[in-house]
Amino acid sequence: MKVTDIIIVVLFVVTLITVFWYLFGNSPTLEQGLLILILTFMFTIYGNVREQGSRLELIEKSFLKLVDDFKEHVKHK
Repeated sequence: MKVTDIIIVVLFVVTLITVFWYLFGNSPTLEQGLLILILTFMFTIYGNVREQGSRLELIEKSFLKLVDDFKEHVKHK
C-alpha cells in the first residue's frame, strides 16, 4: 500500500467514527465532520490525479518510441 492509500483509509475510518458519534450525540459539530469528509475526498482525488499523471508519462514515452520507429521505417523506404 502507498502512503496516500493509508491516509485515505485512516481518514475514511475517522469520518465513519465522527458520523456515528454525531448520530449518537455529544459529538463534534457537523462542520467538523464535514471537514474530515472533505479531507478524505481531497486525498482520494489527489491520489487519483497523481496516478493518472504517471500513466500519462508512460503513454507519452510509448508514443515517442513509436515515432522513432516510424522515422526508421520511412528512412528504409
